[in-house]
Amino acid sequence: MENGLYDRDIREPLYLFLEEKYGKIRIIEEKITGRARADAVMVTESALCGIEIKSDADTYARLPGQVREYDKYFDFNFAVVGLSHVSHIEEHLPSYWGIITAERIENGLDFYIMRRPTRNPHREMARKVSLLWRPEMESILVRTHRPSFRGYSKARVISRMPELFTEQELDRLVSDALFERDYTLIDGEIERFREEYGKKRSRRTGQKKRSGHA
Repeated sequence: MENGLYDRDIREPLYLFLEEKYGKIRIIEEKITGRARADAVMVTESALCGIEIKSDADTYARLPGQVREYDKYFDFNFAVVGLSHVSHIEEHLPSYWGIITAERIENGLDFYIMRRPTRNPHREMARKVSLLWRPEMESILVRTHRPSFRGYSKARVISRMPELFTEQELDRLVSDALFERDYTLIDGEIERFREEYGKKRSRRTGQKKRSGHA
């Protein structure tokens, strides 16, 4: 595919473009969202933006399912496309999705916001909260002086979080947690959380200690 753009050509220049455009951001790549995998998630101070990259080598075959899954988790969504998709991409996306085009130029890539995203009307707050790790949820509850659910499963806490905070509060708290996330430490944090969760569960039920899900 002469002069065409592949996924690997687009990613790093795209992230630099987004940082220049939006200021303080964090990019999390290859995030599982239900039955799909988001190519990238852009974290801003109060929102999460899903990013689906359609290079010149890609088709639209999986896009309807990807749109459904992205819409459950993210406040805004972007499709980033090579020039081969520019003429038809709008036909395959809801009107609230944004579109960024990527074009090869002499000194690299040029990006253009063809359509700005508007707020996704289908985002489910519980799904958004589920992107956090269990220790991150507990940290939010402790720091904000909310009831602790340390002895409960991740699914139980996810269902309660939207009851304890306004949507605006959770938007900022989720972003804060993802900005602070340290992938080099999380394995130890989750293991410590599981051990403590198992001890509390065994004391509460009188059963043998067993690990919960972080």
